[in-house]
Amino acid sequence: MRRTVCALTALTLVLPAAYAQKAGNFNGVGTSMANLSKLSNAKTRSISPENFTGEKGKGGMATEGTGAGPARELGRGWKVSPSVRIKAGQTFTMADIQGSGAIQHIWLTPTGHWRFLILRMYWDGETEPSVEVPVGDFFACGWGQYAQVSSLAVCVNPGSAFNCYWTMPFRKSARITMENISTDDVTVYYQIDYTLTDIPDDEAYFHAQFRRVNPLPYKEVYTIVDGIKGKGHYVGTYMTWGVNNVGWWGEGEIKFYMDGDQEWPTICGTGTEDYFCGSYNFDRKGQYTEFTTPYSGLPQVIRPDGAYQSQQRFGLYRWHITDPIRFESDLRVTIQALGWRSGGRYLPLQDDIGSVAYWYQTEPHAPFPKLPDKDKLEVN
Repeated sequence: MRRTVCALTALTLVLPAAYAQKAGNFNGVGTSMANLSKLSNAKTRSISPENFTGEKGKGGMATEGTGAGPARELGRGWKVSPSVRIKAGQTFTMADIQGSGAIQHIWLTPTGHWRFLILRMYWDGETEPSVEVPVGDFFACGWGQYAQVSSLAVCVNPGSAFNCYWTMPFRKSARITMENISTDDVTVYYQIDYTLTDIPDDEAYFHAQFRRVNPLPYKEVYTIVDGIKGKGHYVGTYMTWGVNNVGWWGEGEIKFYMDGDQEWPTICGTGTEDYFCGSYNFDRKGQYTEFTTPYSGLPQVIRPDGAYQSQQRFGLYRWHITDPIRFESDLRVTIQALGWRSGGRYLPLQDDIGSVAYWYQTEPHAPFPKLPDKDKLEVN
C-alpha cells in the first residue's frame, strides 16, 4: 500500500506512529514525532561560511570574510564570515563531505537572478550531478519573485529564505556546488545540516532535474522528465506556468509511464489543477486563489492583466510524500497544456512551462539533458 513510505525520504515526518516505530530512526537519518526521543549514534554536523568543512569544534573561527568589517571592533567569533560572494561565472563548492551520512536540511538566501544560480549535487564521487536545478526553482520560487511556501519538503519564508527538508543519503561523499552564470557577483548566506552515520542498503539517492520549454510547440506534450533508468520512486513536481492565452489553461492530463509503458501510461490524471490537489480552476469568486499546504500548493499567482487574462504566471507544487510513484526500471512523466476554444473544444496551448522533477533511485543514473543556456533560462 502506498502509505508504506521508504526509509530514504524525509517523509517519516508524516508517517503514522505504528509505521514510524517499525521503521525506527534509520540510524539517525530520519526522525518523526513518534521516534524523536529515540537515541542514535549518528553525529550531527553543519556547514556554513562560519565552518566550511563542518568539522567538530571548528565553527566561528574565521578571521576574514564578508562580516570582517562590521566585526572589526569585536574580533574573532563575532560573525566574521556569515556569507560568501560568488563572482560572475564562478562555481563555488558549498559542501564537500567525506564519509557516509545524509543531508537533512538546507537553508540559504541568495541575491541576484535566481534562474542564473545553478544548484548541483553529486553523491559518492560521481562526475555527473544527481541534482541540477536553478536555485529558485529548486525551492519552488521559479519566477524570480518571492512566494511564501509552507510544505513538508520545502519552506520559503520572509524575506527570501529558502529551506529544503528532503533527506539526501550518501555512502562515500556528498558535494554541493552553486554556479553563478550571470554577469554580476552575488552574495549567498547558507547552512547545510547533515548527519554522519551508516546508510542501510535499501536507501536510494536523491535526484532533481529542471526543464523548460518557451513556448511549447502547438499540440506538443510537455515532458517533465524522461529517461530515468533504475529502481526508485518519484516524490515531487514543481512547475512554473506562464500562460500566453486568455482564459483557463489547466485542462491537461499528467501521465506517468513506468516500467516499459509505451503509448499508454499506467497513471493518467484528470486535469492540471486536479494533479496539484485543487479543483475547478483554483477559482474562488472569479479569482485564482493561492494556497500552500504540506503536500501541494499554488503559492504564486502573478497577475499583470487581471483574472483570466493573458500573460499570467503560476507556480505550483505537488509532493508525493504519502503516495510516492514507485518504478522498477524506468520512468517518464508528461503533462498536456490545454485551454478552451470556441464551440466547447479544447485548445492546445503554447505556453512558457518549466518544471523540477524530484525522485529517489539507485545509482548510476542516466545522464541529464543539457541544461538550457542563460538566455533560455531567463525570465522575461
